[in-house]
Amino acid sequence: MRTSAREAPVHAERSACPERERRAVSALIVVAGLLGLGGCRQDMHDQPKYIPLRASTFFVDGRSARTPVAGTVAREQLHEDTLLYTGKLDGVDATVFPFTVDEKVMARGHERYDIYCSPCHGRTGTGDGMVVRRGYRAPPSLHADRLRLAPVGHFVDVMTIGFGAMPDYAAQITAEDRWAIVAYIRALQLSEHATAADVPADRRGALQ
Repeated sequence: MRTSAREAPVHAERSACPERERRAVSALIVVAGLLGLGGCRQDMHDQPKYIPLRASTFFVDGRSARTPVAGTVAREQLHEDTLLYTGKLDGVDATVFPFTVDEKVMARGHERYDIYCSPCHGRTGTGDGMVVRRGYRAPPSLHADRLRLAPVGHFVDVMTIGFGAMPDYAAQITAEDRWAIVAYIRALQLSEHATAADVPADRRGALQ
């Protein structure tokens, strides 16, 4: 079938339209890409700050970390109550609590112990926690004579700075909660060596 001379330009124009459309779409994609690249600035990546221990060309001593002004204390780092924050009095493990231990404190200690301590020490303090059953190094039983007779401040000190294979929990457990946990540990230790005479008379019926 032959195409007339008048029909030829029409077909040529139609075939040119898709080509122009493709070029227009390509141009739009290129423009969109350039606009996107314009938003990818490095300001957030290359911030004008010093990371810890990075050298500085601004200060004479070449250090970016500056010595704090004498007498300054970081926020929430005053820790004037040595007994509360370290478990020690005059450098020795304390034998007293920094606050009264009541039912609320015991409940809090029970809760925190189950969360942070039981995975290794077990719910009853025998050192058979879930991670130990899966191969982690077993801690000593909290019912061993050495720990039953240890001052309460010893447990706070261990939770604060760590001991042996046990890491510190100062970042995870507040100072008040560390003492609450110690109160609960003392309750666990007592429960393993208690007699019926240690139970209040009005509650002995529950033992039957």
